[in-house]
Amino acid sequence: MKAFLILEDGQVFTGKSIGARKEVISELVFNTSMTGYLEVLTDPSYAGQAVLMTYPLIGNYGVCHEDEESIRPWLDGYVVRELSGTASNFRCEDTLSNFLKRFDIPGICGIDTRQLTKILRESGTMNCMITTNENYNLVDIIPKLKEYTTGHVVEKVTCSEKYSLKAKKVEPKKMTETKGTSDLASTSHIHMSDSQTTQKNQDSVKTVALLDLGAKKNIAKSLAERGCNVTVYPAHTKAEEILAGHPAGIMLSNGPGDPAVCTDIIAEIKKLYASDIPIFAICLGHQLMALATGAATKKMKYGHRGGNHPVKDLETGRVYISSQNHGYVVDTDSVDENVAIPAFVNVNDGTNEGLKYVGKNIFTVQFHPEACPGPQDSEYLFDKFIEMMGGHQDA
Repeated sequence: MKAFLILEDGQVFTGKSIGARKEVISELVFNTSMTGYLEVLTDPSYAGQAVLMTYPLIGNYGVCHEDEESIRPWLDGYVVRELSGTASNFRCEDTLSNFLKRFDIPGICGIDTRQLTKILRESGTMNCMITTNENYNLVDIIPKLKEYTTGHVVEKVTCSEKYSLKAKKVEPKKMTETKGTSDLASTSHIHMSDSQTTQKNQDSVKTVALLDLGAKKNIAKSLAERGCNVTVYPAHTKAEEILAGHPAGIMLSNGPGDPAVCTDIIAEIKKLYASDIPIFAICLGHQLMALATGAATKKMKYGHRGGNHPVKDLETGRVYISSQNHGYVVDTDSVDENVAIPAFVNVNDGTNEGLKYVGKNIFTVQFHPEACPGPQDSEYLFDKFIEMMGGHQDA
């Protein structure tokens, strides 16, 4: 069946319908990842958006449910050059076509995704409609497209109630080999008996409060694998409840939408900032902490979305390849140097990629150190967070 992708500037792309056959209006963004389409589909940060994949062949290794980053896909629509009719992978449990239909996600294939990506890069992110209605009327559609906003999407993707993830058994071992900051450059190794190791692991288990703003499951998993008990809280949980749990550290997750509309959440993060508890924040959490401390955010022309974005650690000068998914960025000029200093910068366009807070055990990053399937260059940041909470010294 024919399908049409209509941009808010009136341009129309004609292709073939994939997934659910329904009409949808959304914000169209592009992702440059070459692998990991299932992780993209199930990343809650895409709520309120339709995703265009720049890699030309999608679906060739099928669907493996173990790789999903949340309980379902959250995006509104899916745009690809070619949807593979064959899934070749020993782990495959379903086809991508079936997956889209099961979760009622409409899409379009068979269009020139290179041309469409170029339009978005030159003109900026635009709203779009995906439809199978051959009798569409641009006069009626364009005003609707221009009016669309993603709205309050954090409420849509956050968990409905608090839940916990237990720490996994951690054996004495080296920390992440890719650690690159000076304070993680050396690690001592102490040989202990099995009983001593067991007791040490039990004594060193840290409880982390994770505020779910649209968290990818690999964030909690990365903490649990480092010996943390993780308590996950819904996005609108009061700071008093989180602090009453006496966590050793607080994690602010990724999530979708415009950070500036999350006014109630920002008010609670201000209270968390005022505590002396170590805090690590990723993506939307990074932006909300900046807003809570008086800085500003701004919308980017077309954002950063993909698994190949270089970021530079301003302390060491080392560059890491990172996974990113964001359309807003902290305005560095608005950051009070007495409150926070830039810690990472995007090598491509110079935008802020992280902040270190002055006089606080708080650091935040715009990129994803928990990236799955990768890159995993910046996983060491989780080890840094563990050290901030007083762990790993003798690991």
